[in-house]
Amino acid sequence: MLKFFLNSNNQDYLRNLETELGDNTNAIRVELNKMEDAGLLKSFSRGNKKIFQSNTDHPLFSDINSILMKITGIDQLLKRVISQIGDLQFVYLTGALAKGNESEIMDLILVGNINREYLNNLIFKTEKFVKKKIRYLVFDPNEFETKKEKILSSSDLLLWKK
Repeated sequence: MLKFFLNSNNQDYLRNLETELGDNTNAIRVELNKMEDAGLLKSFSRGNKKIFQSNTDHPLFSDINSILMKITGIDQLLKRVISQIGDLQFVYLTGALAKGNESEIMDLILVGNINREYLNNLIFKTEKFVKKKIRYLVFDPNEFETKKEKILSSSDLLLWKK
């Protein structure tokens, strides 16, 4: 569920999910079909593959997304860190969590003119609270703008924008 509802841009197909989850194809297919029948997922064909993606128009999408933000600790990160570290312009979630995989590590890209000493202190406190290791890269806005295409991938999730 994380894969589709934490980052609504994520798309995947059955065989890849089997590899990621390590479960059998039939069990995964049954669950995907249940979520599609309930309207939580939508699907389309790409070649001979049936691709699944979250249905952001479903009335429960934002509730599910909010619950997953709380479960993963992203909501606390936003409350505790992002609002307090200076002239921040963007925050992206990258890595396993952005791809919808469970992880004990939260990878972030922060863009702005940030007080790094204060950021380190807040990250340390937030890691204890959310029970996840937080790794981050900080870019100044000009540097980020020139390297954006090389830095970001399609699975990265924009968490916050000024």
